[in-house]
Amino acid sequence: MNLTDLFDLSLRGLRADSVALEFEGQEYTFRQLDQRSNRLAHFLLDMDFKAGDRLCVYFANCVEMIDLYLACIKTGLIFVPINILYRDREIGHILNDAKPKAVVADEVIATGGIPVWTLDTLRQAVQKQQSTRPSAPLDGDAPAGIIYTSGTTGTSKGAVLTHNNFAVNALNLLTCWQITSEDRFLLGLPLFHVHGLGNGLHCWLMSGCRMRLLTRFEHQKAEQTFVDFRPTLFFGVPTVYVRLLEMNSSSAAEIGRFMRLFVSGSAPLPAHVLMEFRKLFGHTILERYGMSETLMNISNPYVGERRAGTVGLPLPGVSVRLLDRSLQPVADGETGEVYLRGPNVFSGYWEREDATRASFVDGYFKTGDLATRSNDGYYTLCGRSSDLIISRGFNIYPRELEEFLQEQPEVAEAAVVGWPDAVRGEVPVAYVVLKEQIAVEALESRCKEKLASFKMPRKFIPINQLPRNAMGKVQKHLLPKS
Repeated sequence: MNLTDLFDLSLRGLRADSVALEFEGQEYTFRQLDQRSNRLAHFLLDMDFKAGDRLCVYFANCVEMIDLYLACIKTGLIFVPINILYRDREIGHILNDAKPKAVVADEVIATGGIPVWTLDTLRQAVQKQQSTRPSAPLDGDAPAGIIYTSGTTGTSKGAVLTHNNFAVNALNLLTCWQITSEDRFLLGLPLFHVHGLGNGLHCWLMSGCRMRLLTRFEHQKAEQTFVDFRPTLFFGVPTVYVRLLEMNSSSAAEIGRFMRLFVSGSAPLPAHVLMEFRKLFGHTILERYGMSETLMNISNPYVGERRAGTVGLPLPGVSVRLLDRSLQPVADGETGEVYLRGPNVFSGYWEREDATRASFVDGYFKTGDLATRSNDGYYTLCGRSSDLIISRGFNIYPRELEEFLQEQPEVAEAAVVGWPDAVRGEVPVAYVVLKEQIAVEALESRCKEKLASFKMPRKFIPINQLPRNAMGKVQKHLLPKS
């Protein structure tokens, strides 16, 4: 089976004539979405697209993005979304790497001669196409999408995700998070990212629930949106939940009464945010851990303890190893690098055989993330191995310091990085976004009281905001150097 077979449970099944999607005041049934994407599929085939060809898309959330994705998986094309925050240099890298047959964009971009279609072009072209399903037999190992990594440590690489990768991931989430056709799903995550596409879109289409898609999440409109749509299910990133904490208590309580599940991912959720959110909304956010290359790996349980600061337990079929630099297993409570194996793990990087080989050890994917495991199996992320600070031979994990700083009432956010030091090798430096003024000496005093001396930040740098990518992940390489 491939993704189309699974989506057909909604597109052609008992719920085919139910409202599937709300977007900007318009409603669409599953049958209408099926027919719209069929027309697009015929158009792409008329334009001489063949299975395995790539189609790049560059625009914000809209119904046409869903149409294009469905058209691609129905015809064996490979869907390549591009972050709408990217500009010419970053777009050019992806186009040169993926070599798409065409690009669909809602603004003028430089493509180096690759054909560009606007949304208006597509809308006009599909009017003449038939709405019947084109025939394109595919198995589950066929590539469905190429998701480009954020490229914080070099040029971004394209993770090739198959129909099976996406299918297993969504089936896991439907089961473990109890997502059904009875849910009302509010999705404001960008569909160019694996969080919105691989989790959001697939869970919606396979469950047959009703979804309201937002062009983007706007915290100023959040209260109105929640109260109007009355969702039961919401996926967000930590920065979204920080913004939701600004809501007044009566509105938060009302929202909490009709909500079933809040899920957080794409960046670490500070423990204090989970605690404050629980007090305000009456719900414990479910935090989980995934990657572009692997989709979802580990999740706090739907039924059971959602432990603050952890990402929970491995999902069904996912094997996890924590290894030291000698590739030896570490004991519970010790920090090691996360290695993963399972049907969710990607097949490799697009046309990067060397990078693919370097990313696997004994069949396990080397994530670059550091974590500890408790004696009852809960995993806690400690940051990236590239973020590890080694000072006079001592290992310092930035996330531990960041969590402590963010517990201080004056500190909104914090990021800790290592700076070179002639004597110690590296020293930790803390960047802090302040909610209210506090003397550096006061922060130093609190750190000295609670942290080992070698962990003490040697400098505190107040900044207005932390640099983040579109999914809210802090981009430490963009922090000012002085």
